[in-house]
Amino acid sequence: MSRNHLAGSASAYLAAAAHQPVHWYPWGDEAFAEARARDCPVLLDIGAVWCHWCHVMDRESYESEALATFLNQHFVCIKVDRDERPDVDARYQRAVQAMSGQGGWPLTALLTADGQAFFGGTYFPPANMHGRPGFRTVLDSVLDAWRTRRDQVHAQAATLTRLVTEHLDESAAGPVASSRLAEASASMLRLFDPEFGGFGRQPKFPHPAALRFLLARWHESDDPQLRDVVERTLDAMALGGIHDQLGGGFHRYSVDARWVVPHFEKMSYDNSELLRIYTEAFLAFGDNRFAEVARGIVRWVRETLAQEGGGYGASQDADVGLDDDGDYFTWTRAEAEAVLSGAELEVAAAHWDIGTAGEMQHDPSRNVLFVAEAPGSIGRRMQMTEDQVRELLDSAGDKLRAARSRRIAPAVDPTRYTSWNAMLASAMLLAGIALDDAPARDHALATLRRIRAEAREPDAVSHSPSQDQGWLEDAIQTADAALTAFELTGEAAWLDWAEALAERAWDEHEDPVDGALFDTRSDPDATGLLAARGKPSQDAPTPSANGVAGIVAFRLAHVTGDAKWEKRGRRLVEAFGAGLASASIHGATLLLAADWVLSPVAQLVIVGADDDETASAMRLTAWRAWRPRRVIRRLAPDEQLRGVPPELEAMLAHAAGGPASYLCVGTSCRPPARTVEEWEATLRR
Repeated sequence: MSRNHLAGSASAYLAAAAHQPVHWYPWGDEAFAEARARDCPVLLDIGAVWCHWCHVMDRESYESEALATFLNQHFVCIKVDRDERPDVDARYQRAVQAMSGQGGWPLTALLTADGQAFFGGTYFPPANMHGRPGFRTVLDSVLDAWRTRRDQVHAQAATLTRLVTEHLDESAAGPVASSRLAEASASMLRLFDPEFGGFGRQPKFPHPAALRFLLARWHESDDPQLRDVVERTLDAMALGGIHDQLGGGFHRYSVDARWVVPHFEKMSYDNSELLRIYTEAFLAFGDNRFAEVARGIVRWVRETLAQEGGGYGASQDADVGLDDDGDYFTWTRAEAEAVLSGAELEVAAAHWDIGTAGEMQHDPSRNVLFVAEAPGSIGRRMQMTEDQVRELLDSAGDKLRAARSRRIAPAVDPTRYTSWNAMLASAMLLAGIALDDAPARDHALATLRRIRAEAREPDAVSHSPSQDQGWLEDAIQTADAALTAFELTGEAAWLDWAEALAERAWDEHEDPVDGALFDTRSDPDATGLLAARGKPSQDAPTPSANGVAGIVAFRLAHVTGDAKWEKRGRRLVEAFGAGLASASIHGATLLLAADWVLSPVAQLVIVGADDDETASAMRLTAWRAWRPRRVIRRLAPDEQLRGVPPELEAMLAHAAGGPASYLCVGTSCRPPARTVEEWEATLRR
């Protein structure tokens, strides 16, 4: 039975708290009206269904009858799902970071009745411990300040509101110069960990956009150091425990520098961007190791997130219960012995480091599976061929997967967040072509059709099917995915939708002064910090909406031939130009957009009827010949041209019959290729 206002919530995180004795409200006018009527402060809790410490704080504090009675008497309590309300999370994270120097989840903020933050932190233990104040101690202190020093409370709130408003604007106008991209690249190289790969020490996040940027820089310069950073990082992550060695896909981040012990939740947005970089690395380097990792991500998405009729769930939790920490994904030696033969156990234990002493603090017998020894090394040591070792590893992996499937799996949040679905659909389209996986491609197209069918208006999308509003990220990521669908299928409806979404995004979100895009639409009457509008430049945690918007604008410019998109894209990137040099790993998507300003764009145009086998093979070849800043076009014979360079337009006007393919880079076009072999040679050059 519900004891608060969260029953019936579409959010799995909020619905799970409906039984708690705290009189929770969802974010909205009703809660703040209650706070004004009672003249009491607001407790804001922001978390997520996949967040381990959110569940811990729920159990320790919010499910305590005694503490709930205290909270209900002295506060109005609001619970927010950060995945459902990224606008709320972004603003109150900034406020708490300004106060405490750190953010994260659970986020605990204390607000005035008009929604202004005046105190906050993250996780608070139920009692004073480990140098951290207990939650009740914090609440008592807040109440004392509210009752006896109200003027200081409001002064603190005003200061934080000013700081948040200033910091949400991440733009810094300046010219877009190649030197700034070079400085950003150098900064990434300085952060590179030469011992274990990745950037920084610990905790370690994958930063796939930074790897994509370095891959693009390598393509232009052929600098072996750039290639080395990309390859070593992708290899290290693939071999580590952050990569689910049995089930495929990646956990959110690693708590150690070696990529061994992860936080076990799996996010759709992380895996979409990792799928993209592993697929691009496979196409760029021709290394099948990266293709195998990409196939594993696709398999996990298909088995865990994909929904019938299109759509993907949002995330998979780390834990089944509060007393475990990734137990579904980890193994004791005894558990492995119970399902493997002696020979299988011997090679599996060596390969995945399944020992009697594991890596998990809550249960030292539990092992995170990571690649500790290569099959060739195991074979030499055990006097077997490498093929024999791999055969044993394949059978051991099958048995461990089967045994794991009989465990209770961590819950999956089935919510279809539009921006995340669009990101994953776009990555699955690329992977479907690169890996010859038609079901992945077809499901991605079905996902985009479902988003379009459920859109609240023809040129607008909501954040999820249960919400009335969407944000810049939703519109821009969907436009980007629709452009990819257009390139893949040649269907004009995808292009029309992409352009309509982008047009409205610029209408509703553009700063008319400097050209950057705000993350939300203007709403001066919004509650609390929501009245402040942000201009995101950082990939935190999803790709910068402004960075993606810049890329979308340039793609539209080259597909439609409409100069306004080139102008909009350049103006947007210039709004962040002064900060490009220092953007580094956290601003890589914006750097990728700047690359479209500074470097020539490749147009790959295939002319031929839909049922022409040669033209179809040429299109497939174009998709599998990776290069940054490319636009792929499939034109039917005598089709009306849009957006092709004048040089190519002249060539097409005098083209002979039959299928042909054309490559133009900037204003330079190669002679037409009439066979698949000629086309492959053209793309190699």
